[in-house]
Amino acid sequence: MQENNYLPPLLLQNGHFNTIFRTVFTNPQIHYQRKRTNTPDHDFLDLDFSIVGSDKIIIIVHGLEGSSQSKYVISNALFFNRNDYDICAINLRGCSGEMNKLYSSYHSGKTDDLDIVIKEIESNYQEIILLGYSLGGNLVIKYGGEKGSSINSKIKNILAVSVPADLTDSAKELAKPKNFLYQYVFMQSLRKKLKEKIELFPESGLSIIEVAKIKNFKQFDDVYTSVAHGFKNADDYWRKNSCKQFIQDIKIPSLMLNALDDPFLGKKCYPFEQAKNNPFFTLETPKYGGHVGFNISYNNYKNNWLENRIMKFINN
Repeated sequence: MQENNYLPPLLLQNGHFNTIFRTVFTNPQIHYQRKRTNTPDHDFLDLDFSIVGSDKIIIIVHGLEGSSQSKYVISNALFFNRNDYDICAINLRGCSGEMNKLYSSYHSGKTDDLDIVIKEIESNYQEIILLGYSLGGNLVIKYGGEKGSSINSKIKNILAVSVPADLTDSAKELAKPKNFLYQYVFMQSLRKKLKEKIELFPESGLSIIEVAKIKNFKQFDDVYTSVAHGFKNADDYWRKNSCKQFIQDIKIPSLMLNALDDPFLGKKCYPFEQAKNNPFFTLETPKYGGHVGFNISYNNYKNNWLENRIMKFINN
């Protein structure tokens, strides 16, 4: 673990305000070039590129119910383009604005889709950086551990921000009354998608009434995620896909940045022991930052502490 110099102004020292600030108060704009990649299981991934003609690329993996249009993804893309990196912003299955073709979709540990993207673009680049946020952060860390020393030699770094490294603990944290609004917003989006799924796949056996009763992640992952992706139940899904257990096998320089005031993360989401035991893995736990926040200024043009921290790690 390493200390961190992140110190935001007073209002942003509130974890909840820092969490919502970028979403509510910023409006970055970007023009992507979209490429659809077909998957071996007859589905598709929509990849959004922002190209500056570099031989280096950063692959960004968004969080739960995010997309390439998430404001933190756009802010990242603009910043790293200015620093001579091409960007590939992955839209996980069902997150690009068009529902994917299968009953299954995406989840916190679905690293095979990330592997598809890497193989799709690797021939065009000398250097690849993996950058994931929240669910996407769990996914890229898990990927690094799964690959270990056999990871593609072009991948130089893995960076993960606001990571629910213990999915069980994070789900419990989000179910607490203080996080009611976050869970409510997620459930609204997830239930809407699931209703569309069962209309397309009536053989699933789920009913609209059952979907309407889903109020938390335990219920959603019991009813849908685990069933659609081959796990016994939510607990089995969380246990097998929490990235914390994969950190020991990471073999390239990797950074996890988890704020201590992140409202989404329980105590088990801070892998201190794993960081002590793997010299390739750095854990930074600043006192402030919220969830996918790390805002440093109310001025959008100066609000790039997070991107600078990522850039510094890449350049070390």
